[in-house]
Amino acid sequence: MLVPGDVVRAVAAVSVVVGLARFGVIAGALFLLVLGGAFLARALALPTALDVGFGGTMLVAAWAAQLDWYLAISWLDLVVHAVATGLVAAVAHRLLVRLGAAPPVEGPPLDAPPVRRERRPRLGAGVLTAAAGTALATLWELGEWAGYTYLDSRIQVGYDDTVGDLAAGTAGAVVAGVLVARAGLRGARS
Repeated sequence: MLVPGDVVRAVAAVSVVVGLARFGVIAGALFLLVLGGAFLARALALPTALDVGFGGTMLVAAWAAQLDWYLAISWLDLVVHAVATGLVAAVAHRLLVRLGAAPPVEGPPLDAPPVRRERRPRLGAGVLTAAAGTALATLWELGEWAGYTYLDSRIQVGYDDTVGDLAAGTAGAVVAGVLVARAGLRGARS
């Protein structure tokens, strides 16, 4: 069954081909990474808003890099880092829950053994989401540096850029942590 996020995945697939043909191997690899993330969202059966928001934001971020929008619009890089990292953090939390590496926001079932029951599962989910997003933002910045150093000098790096990106990414991850925890509150009330 097709879902709205499948439109994003189709655009991502076309972007791989267009990016490769128009901008080269590095752009093709970037769009392939976006496509992989979009399919991860499908495999996790994310809620529609998260699925479309995640995939769409990753597409915008990749195209902005290829079309030099970050150079043309000075504040865009920070906004994209904040929004993208928040969405990546929320998806990372969902992935960790799916893998059994973290409890769901609602906590384990009431009939679970007491040893396995967390006292504040929403707090844990929020902190884990924020931490995962911050860690992934750091890895992204390391990737940007490696890409600039070894692959393409057009990649924008520098002290101010990196620190600004990390600050924006951390802020986005913290907001995602709060939203993930609050989603558990709403779920507990219904």
